[in-house]
Amino acid sequence: MMSNKLNFLLRQFYRRPAWNCRFCSTIPPTAGNEKDLAPMFFDERVQQLLVTLTRINYERIFAPRRDGTPLTSPTYKFMTDEELKEAKLEVEKKARGRIQMPPVVNPRDDTDLVLSKDYAIQGFDNTKYVFTDISFGGTNRHRVIVVREPSGILRRANTDERHRMNQVYFPIKDRELHTPKMFTNPHFSELLEKEEFEFILDRACLQYDPDHSEYHRITKAVYSRVQEWKKFDALRSTRHFGPLVFHLASEKNIEALLEDVIKNGKIEEGAALVELYHCLHPEAQSAGKPTQNDIELIRLYAELDSSDRYGIERALETYEHIQAEKKQLQERIEQGHHVAEETDQSDQPKT
Repeated sequence: MMSNKLNFLLRQFYRRPAWNCRFCSTIPPTAGNEKDLAPMFFDERVQQLLVTLTRINYERIFAPRRDGTPLTSPTYKFMTDEELKEAKLEVEKKARGRIQMPPVVNPRDDTDLVLSKDYAIQGFDNTKYVFTDISFGGTNRHRVIVVREPSGILRRANTDERHRMNQVYFPIKDRELHTPKMFTNPHFSELLEKEEFEFILDRACLQYDPDHSEYHRITKAVYSRVQEWKKFDALRSTRHFGPLVFHLASEKNIEALLEDVIKNGKIEEGAALVELYHCLHPEAQSAGKPTQNDIELIRLYAELDSSDRYGIERALETYEHIQAEKKQLQERIEQGHHVAEETDQSDQPKT
């Protein structure tokens, strides 16, 4: 009986003219007037700025990870200068690979795309039928997956249905069919309270595609907590810091991070952050105005566009005061060395 029903449904499915529709189209356009984030994120200049802000720290990048990988003993080698130079280049290349950022794209539009309405088979069965193209050579992102509803409607599969069908036929190691418990409360809240930000984001990258709505929910919750608690060092020098900065800049919420980098004496990173803001928001009042140096660029942003002008200006004043003291100290040290050299020369016996 079930075999007869299935054969009937398949005949109806392949007979419909809706089969000629473009099932393999790209990601559906985003709803409303929401900006398309992907072109902005993959812009060459934006990527350079994000790498600068990530700040490559080899000790952090190559630190042991809690992923079950057994630790290996270090090896020591004698190298020539040329071999050492090549080894450093190899390490730098490997480090950049480890901080390769997850792509930032808009969430997939889950609005049902009805392909056909066959009310003649309405009520024929009380279960849904999912049809999945499992041909080799296709990608999980654009694979044809459609659903026949008991009402007779044939529609495109939503994000969750695509996720499960792709995982059933083309499983990805350690990815689960359903939402892991760690992403549901109270477990998710507990992980945030423990500041397990990198662990959460690593797991989210494994479990979901970048355009999945759950991926966006999880990452935004982590970014919000990091920004609220100003725990930027928890993600700095990881592959997640770039997307964090991109999110803050796109949401016009860079004040806390800007003050953090200025207080840490990284004025060039502060200028890179402001430039990133201008790339994402070219309509900003401070965008495109000529400036002489990084401090002037940041001060112009604080004056014209920032929601915390005085906080940023105080951080700049503190930075300039510290730099002036360092300069005075360096001049005193150099003057002391000069006096010591003259004293040594005067103490030498004349011939």
